[in-house]
Amino acid sequence: MNQPTKDIVSLIDHAILHPTATDEDLIAGCELAVNLGVATVCVKPYMIRRAVELTENSTVGVGTVIGFPHGSNSSMVKAAEAEQACLDGATELDMVVNVARVLENDWDFVTQDIATVHVIARSHQAILKVIFETDYLANEHITKLCDICSDLQVDFVKTSTGFGYTKRDSGDYNYTGATIDHIKLMLDRVVECVQVKASGGIRTYADAKALVDLGVTRLGTSASQAIADGGVGESY
Repeated sequence: MNQPTKDIVSLIDHAILHPTATDEDLIAGCELAVNLGVATVCVKPYMIRRAVELTENSTVGVGTVIGFPHGSNSSMVKAAEAEQACLDGATELDMVVNVARVLENDWDFVTQDIATVHVIARSHQAILKVIFETDYLANEHITKLCDICSDLQVDFVKTSTGFGYTKRDSGDYNYTGATIDHIKLMLDRVVECVQVKASGGIRTYADAKALVDLGVTRLGTSASQAIADGGVGESY
């Protein structure tokens, strides 16, 4: 792996989040993450303790998801998830906003929902990333969420879960994930202390490099090996 590739790989949160991912997948994923030198593994909440063991004595951190994938849990449930995740050893939390409340423009609710988890993250010195699920949103929703996250000074705003499927004209369900236009919008809108994580549909080195060149500082993908190899992989 050449240095430019290493630099990009070091920004990856390697996702082990598919509903069918087993302990065997966790072991393989953590081994891959350590070998590649990614930033973190992002795992399902019940996997946190084992992931901490598997990445021990490496530079790879352990993150998890809160209110995943639809953001529909109550704020108190999200807070409880965040608290337990930190106690189990997670140092990074990727929480999903309540998408329905965003679409309803219920910004007081949305702000309080994010703030509730933010308080828990801060109490454990954990990094908080707020997932917008941009496939469902208009630009006005994205800019307002950026403003809220800037006011709260969360650590990252993030595009997608990778599971935000919408019905297409063909009748099939699919998702887009991180797009150049949405990333530019988010980078332009957030304050300097808030970073941007691109996630969803990042399957190639070219995808990753294009996003990093824009100013993204973290990448969520399960195609880490393909990106490291300069090839094409499957990702959610």
